[in-house]
Amino acid sequence: MDGRLERKDILVRDGKLAAIGSLETSESQVGIDCGGKIIIPGLIDAHVHMRDPGLTHKEDFRSGTRAAAAGGVTTVLDMPNTRPPTLTVEDLDVKRGIAREKTVVNFGFHFGASTTNLPEIRRANGVASTKIFMNHSTGDMRIEDAALLEGIFRASKMVMAHAEGENIRVAVELARKTGKRLHLAHISRAGEMDWLGRNKGANITCEVTPHHLLLDGNGDPILEVRPPLNTQKDKEALWAGIKSGLVDTIGSDHAPHLPEEKTAGGVYGLPGVETMLPLMLDAVNGGKLTLGRLVRLCSENPARIFNIQNKGIIKEGYDADLVVVDMGEERKVGRLFTKCGWSPYKDRLLRGWPETTIVGGVIVYDKGRVKDKSAGKEVVYIN
Repeated sequence: MDGRLERKDILVRDGKLAAIGSLETSESQVGIDCGGKIIIPGLIDAHVHMRDPGLTHKEDFRSGTRAAAAGGVTTVLDMPNTRPPTLTVEDLDVKRGIAREKTVVNFGFHFGASTTNLPEIRRANGVASTKIFMNHSTGDMRIEDAALLEGIFRASKMVMAHAEGENIRVAVELARKTGKRLHLAHISRAGEMDWLGRNKGANITCEVTPHHLLLDGNGDPILEVRPPLNTQKDKEALWAGIKSGLVDTIGSDHAPHLPEEKTAGGVYGLPGVETMLPLMLDAVNGGKLTLGRLVRLCSENPARIFNIQNKGIIKEGYDADLVVVDMGEERKVGRLFTKCGWSPYKDRLLRGWPETTIVGGVIVYDKGRVKDKSAGKEVVYIN
């Protein structure tokens, strides 16, 4: 808690953290010896594209949540730009049904905004946010009309925006005008961080991604993303934003495409849900951030920002979503569970890896193997 490491026993019962402390075990209890390892709350990746339905040759809820489990991610919030896009309550219910059948980890959804679906936004319940695309991205869901954008803000409980450059200012001004909470996805540039440092209000939060923190743009179509990769100065500004507390979350923006699709060009995004935690653990070992801050950015803050019930911290009564990490394990990024089968970090040597992932008290990943158990449930939001 609060970024402190403590030597404790954890008792899990009926999917919950039943007791934490110095505990006696009985012969009837099944124990996991985590000596020499560190237990952290399961990661909540609030920005994934599982491509289900309609684009399942790239990924689906089964393959994508297997990848999440292998990466220490116990909850994913899926984006709406699927085929069809999640723009109606009926389409949301279809996606819910697919996820219930396939997911290995917990799941939730962002609802999509379009030029015609204000009534559907008002009807949608049990969603993390309304996702607005204010710049071009996969799915061609961009919205530019100022009056319509304001209407979407007013119809939503919370907005998550893909906004770049000047559109960040537009989104922040709309959040101020309407009083609605706004989460800015994948901030990527030094100028954007500087502006947010002077203008970010209490109802505004923001996210950065591992690829914008770690990768260089070099014109290779395989690395094409939106927003694009930028300069060393931009990366340094993002790391500074993490250190200062300006950045609220790290999300993978897991957006898989097949290698041949990337090579042909015209598609944007990188697979990342499986490598986010190893990359950030390596950064902890490299002194770029502390383990406590990593937990805040990837577990505590996403649960708080999206009002997810009983997740994000290790506390009695909370869900038993846990990751056992080995901070000393050193290996290269290799075999992956994501259906697209590749990573921009392939063969990168990383120190610090998840060893065991537990979802609702059920071991779903252990020492390189995903257990095909549909342990995940749809998240519940605090009203």
